[in-house]
Amino acid sequence: MRSKVGLVLIDGHVSPVQQRNLEREWGVKILDRTGLILEIFSDRARTREGVLQVEMAALSYQRTRLVRAWTHLERQRGGLGFVGGPGETQIESDRRAIDIQLTRLERQLGKVSKTRELHRNARKKIPYPIVAFVGYTNAGKSTLFNYMTGAEVFVKDMLFATLDPTMRALSLPSGMDIILSDTVGFISDLPTELVASFRATLEEVTAANLVVHVRDISHPETDAQAKDVEAILESLGLAPDIPRVELWNKTDLLEPSLFEALSNTAKRIDRVFMLSAKTGAGISLFLNAVSEILTPEKNLTTLTLSFAQGKERAWLFESGVVLSETQSDDSFSLNVKWTARQKKTFTDLYDLRPV
Repeated sequence: MRSKVGLVLIDGHVSPVQQRNLEREWGVKILDRTGLILEIFSDRARTREGVLQVEMAALSYQRTRLVRAWTHLERQRGGLGFVGGPGETQIESDRRAIDIQLTRLERQLGKVSKTRELHRNARKKIPYPIVAFVGYTNAGKSTLFNYMTGAEVFVKDMLFATLDPTMRALSLPSGMDIILSDTVGFISDLPTELVASFRATLEEVTAANLVVHVRDISHPETDAQAKDVEAILESLGLAPDIPRVELWNKTDLLEPSLFEALSNTAKRIDRVFMLSAKTGAGISLFLNAVSEILTPEKNLTTLTLSFAQGKERAWLFESGVVLSETQSDDSFSLNVKWTARQKKTFTDLYDLRPV
């Protein structure tokens, strides 16, 4: 006895005409790759921004489904004489309704994006570097994020468990404070509707000081997944000077022989680390590397300050940049070691030009 099929999934693009003909022939609902991803996204979105982005992507997708796929092409209404023409078709009416809805959503999303931009600008004033996790969907980014920060981001063995970006402050073992960002997982052949709608969210990656590519190293297609992620990062315009780290996650699922072989390979590649977000193995080594990468270069400078410049002198000592100090009859001579950011902050605050 044949089981009754109510839904057919096709891993690829199905044109509107193909979808209509197949649904007629088989008597079931058809979903192509884009349609399925949109269904998953609509179920996962939680924040206002995520919901708006999914709605926009879905409407853009539905708009393409109108072309030649509809059968009710009769005119809605006739024109009056020679004014107004013969009227508009149902397709034109539906397309116009979708365009109006898209415009409304774009305005709402624009307001949310402005708020995100304000938050991003506010974070720039805080001297905390941003570390963004990226990777193929279900690579273990959220599990790693939760392990490191103690957050409770939704985690499950499923596609696109995370849609809405989450950010948390984290103190590294070295004492450095960073902001950790968990982002939506990528997938091969990501529909253009989704890339466009989620660009505002993905822009968090381009603003990061360090991008961490998390890979499911136990997956049989891990290399192909990594190439897909790199292609999406390139399409986002990620600056080549932003440092990157690659994490080979889920090492707890590897056979011992494969684990040893991959470990030897990782040791020969710069900024590649083996770890398990589930057990915590290898995470401390990764965090130490993050500290080293994000620690800015410091330069030596000699400053001469008069006795009247007590505030400037106090700022230097409070910032911990003074190596030594000597005093003459009318001034202080300080040897300081500071980063470019500290130097700029000092000169901006006191309008000074270090010598």
